[in-house]
Amino acid sequence: MRRGVLTTRFIACGILLGVMLVGASLARAQGRVQDKNRAQDKDHAQDKDKAAAYHGPIFEDVAPKVGLTVAHQSSPDKRYVIESMSGGVGLFDCDNDGKLDIVTVNGSTVDRYRDGGDPMITLYHQEPDGTFKDITKAAGLTRRGWGMGVAVADFDNDGLLDIYATGYGGNVLYRNLGNCKFEDVTEKAGVRGGGFSTGAAWADYDRDGHVDLFVSRYVHVDLNNLPEFGKGKFCRFKGVLVQCGPWGLEGESDLLYHNRGDGTFEEVSVRAGVHDSEGRYGLGVVWGDYDNDGWPDLFVANDAGANYLYHNNHNGTFTDVALLAGVALSGDGQEQGNMGVDFGDYNHDGLLDIIDTTFADQPKTLYRNLGHGVFEDVSRTSQLAQASIPDVAWGTGFVDFDNDGWLDILIANGHVYPQVDNVSEGARYSEPIFLHLNKHDGTFEDDSAASGLAALPLASRRGVAFGDVWNDGAIDALILNVGEPPTLLRNHLANGNHWVEFSLQGTKSNRAAIGARLTIHSGKLEQFNEVRGGGSYLSQNDLRLHFGLGTEAKIDSIEIAWPSGLVEHLGNLTVDQIYTIEEGKGIRPQKNPVNP
Repeated sequence: MRRGVLTTRFIACGILLGVMLVGASLARAQGRVQDKNRAQDKDHAQDKDKAAAYHGPIFEDVAPKVGLTVAHQSSPDKRYVIESMSGGVGLFDCDNDGKLDIVTVNGSTVDRYRDGGDPMITLYHQEPDGTFKDITKAAGLTRRGWGMGVAVADFDNDGLLDIYATGYGGNVLYRNLGNCKFEDVTEKAGVRGGGFSTGAAWADYDRDGHVDLFVSRYVHVDLNNLPEFGKGKFCRFKGVLVQCGPWGLEGESDLLYHNRGDGTFEEVSVRAGVHDSEGRYGLGVVWGDYDNDGWPDLFVANDAGANYLYHNNHNGTFTDVALLAGVALSGDGQEQGNMGVDFGDYNHDGLLDIIDTTFADQPKTLYRNLGHGVFEDVSRTSQLAQASIPDVAWGTGFVDFDNDGWLDILIANGHVYPQVDNVSEGARYSEPIFLHLNKHDGTFEDDSAASGLAALPLASRRGVAFGDVWNDGAIDALILNVGEPPTLLRNHLANGNHWVEFSLQGTKSNRAAIGARLTIHSGKLEQFNEVRGGGSYLSQNDLRLHFGLGTEAKIDSIEIAWPSGLVEHLGNLTVDQIYTIEEGKGIRPQKNPVNP
């Protein structure tokens, strides 16, 4: 009986202990829930504080309502590498009315190309109300083919901007006749090229007053002998059958056309040392004076291989210094799938740095210029790489989107393989757009969500062009979507920061002033930029130079180093204006076009 009593007491004690333990467990669980709720409340409060403190750009895709309706041509399943690489976009003024017009590259498919191809480009004219009208046929842009990229310059120095479009099977040069009417002068000028041309960029590399043209080329593709889909060593991605290439395919050489000054060009890539004898897979190209010696140098982004950085030797030749400079490979010595490129001084040290977009599972690379011809890969320490590693990145640029006087970075993404949607993990075929705002301390912050970009529909994107489309002082972005109409991101910036823009016109220098460098002093801010014909990924930015000024209410001085060697100084300019400056003649009176 006593044993039974003890047993009962033990059971009771066990039950009591169990109740106590359960209670303690419930209390701990409740505490964790409360801690989690407090943490969430704190996060929400921080998010609200961050949103309230956000004074950056707010983007809206206005393409459908302003008339950008022509879809880029592309096959849905991308069975061949040629079907994944197109294309570029551009912003330029085709009729000198002070408003930016739009050019988009069209692409094609294997079947359509065999049947004659598609119009290489589409041209939209900006109307007085800020909408756009498709004027391609009226403009005389009739060349058909398989478009890839676009770059703009005034190759004949007549005061009208001309268009060069690259593509598979041959390129096209359209000479501007005025009022957005063009003449195809490709064969006459000698710049058709051929093969699989991708990037194009203009620069007066010998400073003779006439712009020259560099064209990168990709892989050798024979439409009568295409590699069989999924059959081969380099035709799988994460276990899924995909298109073959570029690895395993023969690369094509690059081209450099020297402008003779009589409307014709001479191909001089071998003599100049930029032939690409190794047959790397060339994509994005950009000119810039990275060593501040007054001569334009050339950066070439090569897919699945080492980049080129061609230093200008001042005698019509170049030397590839990419490996010694630290920009051929990533910081850890890896070859990458390099796509889009831009030069810009993001940290205000007076030296041009490089942004270089890359393939999936690779950091998008930021090379900081240390001076003395040496760069450092700061992708991770700048906090740029963390958000962007999973995606395939293409068009990009250094742009001051919030007008605070510091260059930000936008990156357009999109996979090459639609088949990745069948992979259980990792990036998808349609991907987001990233905005990295400059924090003024060598780092960047991902503000894609705050700016509205994260809410946009996903797409597989390629080229991006930047410019002040509506002359309101805020930089907008035009983006090519594969197989779809383009995206036009209007920047609704309302932080009150000041700005200024300059349209430069050469006289002794080339008329579009490509290669001119403008340095601006405004209070504590000192900035510079150069006029470039081509960049990003196969695209063309607004040739006008834009500078955000933050709260600075006046411009103390500007200095313009023209390609001819002339250096001009102007001072005491007002802000929030667009100035036209003619070489040797100063500011030309101009009334800014009315914003719609």
